[in-house]
Amino acid sequence: MSRSTPDVTRRNEASRRAILTAAFELAGEIGYAKLTIEAVAARAGVGKQTIYRWWPSKGAVLLDSFLLLSEAGGENPGLPDTGDLAADLTLVLRATVDELTDPHFDLALRGLTSAILDDDELAVAYRDRLQAPVDALKRRRLESARTAGEIADDIDLDVAVAAVWGPVLDRWLLRTGPLTHDFADRVVTTALRGLRPRKPGDIRP
Repeated sequence: MSRSTPDVTRRNEASRRAILTAAFELAGEIGYAKLTIEAVAARAGVGKQTIYRWWPSKGAVLLDSFLLLSEAGGENPGLPDTGDLAADLTLVLRATVDELTDPHFDLALRGLTSAILDDDELAVAYRDRLQAPVDALKRRRLESARTAGEIADDIDLDVAVAAVWGPVLDRWLLRTGPLTHDFADRVVTTALRGLRPRKPGDIRP
């Protein structure tokens, strides 16, 4: 009776997921400064050399943990597009507030943010692999709104993305005030005042 050959690929994928899950959980429990490869390895049930073989730093591990979290949400075709831009942006920004105010997510993301400030290669990886795809979805929704006449034709979509999401991320990062649904609603209202098509008689800057 022949013995089946172990599936190394499956084993490696299981180990990778265990490591990334452990890194995200620990970062959300103890913070990035106290996070160690040894602790991640112990929780994941792997040797620390396995982690060192696959990732150059704990920051790189944490970045991939966020990418795994994104994958777990399934394929994302884009932001909601009901034809009502204000309602769609309100829904998305409120969900962003909920995510950023979750204690475990907050602590883990602050850790990743701290890591990319001191690591140029990690910053590029974060931008290209995580931030750029998300920003592309945001621009796509705003482009749809521009096509529908909900925002002005001459609006710079990159600036528009920053105008909508920037205040929420800034308040979260710098802790300049409470991060609430009410604040998210006010951001949407204020941003759309500047993005809407101008009416005859409006004063142009």
